[in-house]
Amino acid sequence: MQTKNPIRLVLASASPARRKLLQAAGIEPEVLVSGVDESIVTSESAEELCLQLARLKAQAVVGRLLPISDPQVLVLGCDSVLAFDGEILGKPADPADATRRWERMRGRSGVLHTGHCLIEVAGECRVEAVASTTVHFADVTDEEIAAYVGTGEPLAVAGAFTIDGLGGAFVERIEGDPGTVVGLSLPLLRGLLAELDLSVTDLWSRVAPGGQAVEPLT
Repeated sequence: MQTKNPIRLVLASASPARRKLLQAAGIEPEVLVSGVDESIVTSESAEELCLQLARLKAQAVVGRLLPISDPQVLVLGCDSVLAFDGEILGKPADPADATRRWERMRGRSGVLHTGHCLIEVAGECRVEAVASTTVHFADVTDEEIAAYVGTGEPLAVAGAFTIDGLGGAFVERIEGDPGTVVGLSLPLLRGLLAELDLSVTDLWSRVAPGGQAVEPLT
């Protein structure tokens, strides 16, 4: 059944992976990059750090949208970090940093935390939460690390890896929601929407699967 007048969701992130994840779930977000300088935020807690950054990103985008006349606008900010060996790891500084990380991580495990902050702009309501997933890394070889770092993919993602790209071959298994590792947990988003008395179906912008034709993703 075709939904009517889907709520406008603005994604405060430049991440193509987050956008594709939403698109695959029938949600076509608008993208407005926050411009937040992530280096200015520090915390000893990985969960608190990713939530602070998600909140700052969402609030920055809300500030750019105001004043607004549309009563049905939501802004979603997300941020991910990896907790490993007592350290908080965001994106690597350079290829050498990414290589050192993989030499430490191979054959071991870490916890990927993704903070989510959802703001209902008109009502000035904010809900937020963190999703956490344990990631078990494969015992990759030096040659595999060098090849992977050489692609540039690890430099663009928290923890120097992703499961929805080349790095997926180097993750043996996860414990938790795969979307958390990609950068956005759909089940957690559904829960946040419920706190605002909304349903995830309110965001659907295309025909739901189940026999009907679904628009191809671009």
